[in-house]
Amino acid sequence: MSGYRVGIDVGGTFTDVICVTPAGEVVLDKTPTTLDDQSRGVMNGLAQLAERFGCTLDAFCADLDILVHGTTTADNTMIEMDGANVGLLVTEGHRDEIEMRRVHKEQIWDPSYPAPPPIARRRARIPIPQRHAYDGEELLALDEAAVRAGIRRLKALGCTSIAVMYLFSFVNPEHELRTRQLVLDELPDVEHISLSHEVMAKGPEFERVSTTLVNAYVAPKIARYVGNLERHLRAAGYGGPLLIMLSTGGVMPPDYVSRRAVSVLASGPTGGVMGATVAARAAGASDFIAVDMGGTSFDLCLVRNGTPEIKTDWNWRYRYYVGMPMVDVQSVGAGGGSIARVRQGALLVGPDSAGSVPGPACYGRGGERATVTDADAVLGYLPCERFAGGRMQLDVEAARSAIARDVAEPLGLDVTDAAWGIERIVNANMANATRKVLASYGTDPRELAIIAYGGNGPVHAWAIAGELGIGSVLVPKTAPAFSAVGVLVADYVVDIVRSYVVPLSQVDLDHLRSLMDQVAVEADKELAPADLEPAQIHAELFVQMAYQGQNFDMSVPVPERTTLDDAGLIDLADRFHDQHESDRGFAFRNQQPIVRGVRLVAHGYTPKPDHLGETGRVTDLADAQRSTRPVHFGTGFVDTPVFDGASLGVGTAIDGPALIEEPFTVVVVPPGARCELGEHLSYELTLR
Repeated sequence: MSGYRVGIDVGGTFTDVICVTPAGEVVLDKTPTTLDDQSRGVMNGLAQLAERFGCTLDAFCADLDILVHGTTTADNTMIEMDGANVGLLVTEGHRDEIEMRRVHKEQIWDPSYPAPPPIARRRARIPIPQRHAYDGEELLALDEAAVRAGIRRLKALGCTSIAVMYLFSFVNPEHELRTRQLVLDELPDVEHISLSHEVMAKGPEFERVSTTLVNAYVAPKIARYVGNLERHLRAAGYGGPLLIMLSTGGVMPPDYVSRRAVSVLASGPTGGVMGATVAARAAGASDFIAVDMGGTSFDLCLVRNGTPEIKTDWNWRYRYYVGMPMVDVQSVGAGGGSIARVRQGALLVGPDSAGSVPGPACYGRGGERATVTDADAVLGYLPCERFAGGRMQLDVEAARSAIARDVAEPLGLDVTDAAWGIERIVNANMANATRKVLASYGTDPRELAIIAYGGNGPVHAWAIAGELGIGSVLVPKTAPAFSAVGVLVADYVVDIVRSYVVPLSQVDLDHLRSLMDQVAVEADKELAPADLEPAQIHAELFVQMAYQGQNFDMSVPVPERTTLDDAGLIDLADRFHDQHESDRGFAFRNQQPIVRGVRLVAHGYTPKPDHLGETGRVTDLADAQRSTRPVHFGTGFVDTPVFDGASLGVGTAIDGPALIEEPFTVVVVPPGARCELGEHLSYELTLR
């Protein structure tokens, strides 16, 4: 490696940047997220790094080897529902497929619960006469006159992004490909065209139309954002690749993302999980909960055997189904900026957030509402003069005033008790969200560790662990920018599916092998721009299988690849039954499985930093202690020693109560706990 490597994660409050220098030093920084144009915040973060290295932004960018990026642009678009004006061309008779939602309803006991805001209004959903059979045979030719008329109608409705979903186009895409040409003829300035067979190359149709609509909705914003960022980077002299984190845990270049914009949903939180797996592997932990508490949200993911849970079906995001493999990161509105208020005599915390602007009251940026960060400051967890790497000074009196007005006075409490109430509520919210996720996997939290990161994760991890009965917490040295760490260590990932629906006994082996060759060729094409050596690429081949009547299939490994023969099909059936029983608790071994298609997952391995963090050399605690300050742990204030985390050497052990101040975060060690900095560059808290 001859230059710098930079990972960037854009969060709702802060943009985190982490840089590995040519000498192997790891440097992290933060800058407020610029919500109107996130690319400005990214460039601000790079400018801060350049300043730290004593050079200009242009010189720094010219010296960059690679820049890897996780973004919340797609998520923010779905949260705020401010995406493109989308029109849909769909097979006649399936105009209202998106409304039926497989009868899925989030609030099943509330008959008046409204449907989600429509991505495409009914008048902008145009039925088109055409039809293919399940095997790709054309049953009804594409009515091109109807397509042209439909496009003109969508143009009159102001639609700038067009989604196309025809039945069984994933088997025979001819009609969708012709429709794209007709759209370009009639609407040459269209912002984006999403063809369902390119976005989700498999059935069923509701899942495909929902995924295609979401893709069409977010794609123009993603394209504009990535385009702006690329222009800023190129203007500053950066000539290397820009890679973007996907929801699968891998990275790909902008041209891939522009076609499958839906694949970047939750890319930032996914980056954190991938970083956590690297840190856990170094620490020898294989089963854990990755928790990320930032300024806006609390994200969590279960990791077993060193691999995060990846959901390939029933992925609902922002009330729309997304039929893509996704690292199963769940989020709740619980962050440092979560607003506390009293409603009908009850204390509520979140999900709305003060963000970075105006931010918590203690930031002094105009925020007046009481937040979790204000409670942290009042209770003594946060450094007032060295906050955010020394760039900010917290106004504790402003925090006390906000809590007094918003919480203490309405509940008849003093400010300290009100602040502790905010802490208890937000910690309980995060613990309950964790219980819900673990219960869905049948996992006992007491058998797991927690890996805590994000700016606020190390502050609250001890309390979350206590709520869940967990005895071990790992806090990486780079925890405040851990999602940026994750995108930096991620690999290229290509996930390709080709559909082939047939009972196992009727499989045409020549056709199946042909599909295997097709996905291999496409994966090579997608990875070609990465210029990887063959030894850096590893591909796994699967046959998608299900029982008759099941909506969702299962990926069954096919190590035989294109040498699969008739005897191999029998073995494949046995592997499917075994896997179904292991994953879903039952198997029908006397029932013939259905083949649904072929799937290939290709990983292109990228270079990894030798280490993820820097340590000091001090092992004598007296030399590392900065001060002592009163900290509230639930039973009153306790005089608590404060240590300089940057100076601590490997092997240093600290008994609680203690605070370890790292740049941009604080590791809270409660009374009765013990914390040790391991060779793996993570603090390990043992709770008693």
